[in-house]
Amino acid sequence: MDKTGPIRVVLADDHTVVRKGIRDFLEEEGDIQVVAEATTGAEALALTLEHQPDVAVLDIQMPVMTGIEAARQIKAQAPSVQVLVLTAYDEDPYIFAMLQAGASGYVLKNAPSEELIRAVRTVAAGGSALDPVVTAKVMAQLNTGKPLGAQAAIEKLTQREMDVLRLAAKGHTNRAIGLELNISDRTVQGHLANIFGKFGVTTRTEAVLLAMKQGWITLDEAVE
Repeated sequence: MDKTGPIRVVLADDHTVVRKGIRDFLEEEGDIQVVAEATTGAEALALTLEHQPDVAVLDIQMPVMTGIEAARQIKAQAPSVQVLVLTAYDEDPYIFAMLQAGASGYVLKNAPSEELIRAVRTVAAGGSALDPVVTAKVMAQLNTGKPLGAQAAIEKLTQREMDVLRLAAKGHTNRAIGLELNISDRTVQGHLANIFGKFGVTTRTEAVLLAMKQGWITLDEAVE
């Protein structure tokens, strides 16, 4: 759903200098506003529940509560808030733990600032944003045949649901998907709800990963 005003962000990182640098280049864009900063995972959760931002940008390793647990609690208590991971950790256990916790995006701290800005905008619009390094690791994990999360039997999607999922995999918003398929935003939302129900997931990222695992979506279809 489209909204007016800037994208509201809660930023969580236990390093003050890092937070300041991230805040500065995000707010230079004009359409992004950092409404609160947190130094621990527990603060990130509390501030997210208080401010109800569009996006919570979380590091993984933080005092009191990890970003993984904070993401899980945020998605449980404020499901409309999109979680974007910004971290130095690119190890598989962290990646998949955050995706399973409900993160819609995963960006590494050594990525160009433009990539983080694009990721914030993408997840705020309801899309998914994965760092290329993370995407490669996801593909490697898929190729091993090891489980990624939900293990319930996957129900086959209809052709229209596949069309919606392929466009969602490219980071398209509900409105963009609707325009592409000549259907309403509400119909797109309905198809996504059906997809999530069939897959037993709660986010687009999980749905795309499981569709890739099933061989229904290729890597080329999941990148712009």
